[in-house]
Amino acid sequence: MRLIGMLDSPYVRRVAVSLRFMGLPFAHEAVSVFRHYDEFSAINPVVKAPTLVTDEGVTLMDSTLILDYAERLAPMDRRLSPVGLSDYARAQRIIGLALAGCEKSVQIVYELTLRPAEKHHQPWIDRVRRQLLAAYRLLETEIGSGETWLFGDRPLQADISVAAAWRFTRGALPDIIVAADHPALAIFSKRAEALPEFLAFPPD
Repeated sequence: MRLIGMLDSPYVRRVAVSLRFMGLPFAHEAVSVFRHYDEFSAINPVVKAPTLVTDEGVTLMDSTLILDYAERLAPMDRRLSPVGLSDYARAQRIIGLALAGCEKSVQIVYELTLRPAEKHHQPWIDRVRRQLLAAYRLLETEIGSGETWLFGDRPLQADISVAAAWRFTRGALPDIIVAADHPALAIFSKRAEALPEFLAFPPD
């Protein structure tokens, strides 16, 4: 399999780290949707990262859909979803919050860096900022002390998604999402980032 996209994207990194946890072999190709648009377009005309090209040559996109496919390839003992229905529902809630944190972070970054300053719409920025803060406030509550994994003795998809989201947002918007305001997430992220699966795919 081929994973296309830059690791500074939390979505690409989330997939790369997850595939490593699942023990699924893949080649990562650091192709940027901005700097290498034509090269990316030749692989996936939609130019959406991450893109996964399966061993059969099928092109998949969207991190959640890619990971859903990967779950079907992974051995049962390496899959990243909880088995019980209540745990699965809670995991999906946590993943949703993490992805919301990523999405709102990207919206603010794009608004502030890609749009001309005279076209910034402050009411929109303020709204997205409130959504971003809400996502991380709820995650801080969900993960408890941050000193254990969420569903047992090993990281699952919820753990990976939270850690990838936190690292991205802290790097992109450190003045909005402050570590001191989220001590459990800071502890949780430090533990996750020390794992070999995360170290193998640094975001910068």
